[in-house]
Amino acid sequence: MASRTAIGSPAPDFTLPGGVLSGDVFERRDHTLSAVRGRSVVLAFYPGDDTAVCTRQLCSYSSGLETFEGLDAEVWAISPQGVDSHEAFARAQGLRMPLLADTTRDVARAYGVAAPGIGVRRSVFLIGPDGVLRWKHVAWVGATFRSVDTLAAQLSGIKNS
Repeated sequence: MASRTAIGSPAPDFTLPGGVLSGDVFERRDHTLSAVRGRSVVLAFYPGDDTAVCTRQLCSYSSGLETFEGLDAEVWAISPQGVDSHEAFARAQGLRMPLLADTTRDVARAYGVAAPGIGVRRSVFLIGPDGVLRWKHVAWVGATFRSVDTLAAQLSGIKNS
């Protein structure tokens, strides 16, 4: 995989283990980016389960899933914790999007967001239905995150282009 991603270039493909909370069941399976070609994908890298900013970010994205679905987009959240940690986090917070485990940080490195100490930089990548990277935001400090409204506006532009 390439070490950095540029707007307009193909998004690095990957397969990661993860799961999604559906009712009372946490459905575990592998998620492959190229398998959802034809839909836009919001990739949200976050430093850790059960941390204050990450919890606010993912709760806002989870409660905004209808907005993303209305734009024919999926939301996948990626962090270095394992699937067991993701399951506990999803259950505690009622998160309804796939939480993916990048325990080796290979995918974070491919997207240029691996960071010493914290594991990954808080960042969001919007991938068009054609698999091309259309927009990204990489936080240097990571104390804030891009809102559902900001991401929806960017996705609208992708859908209408």
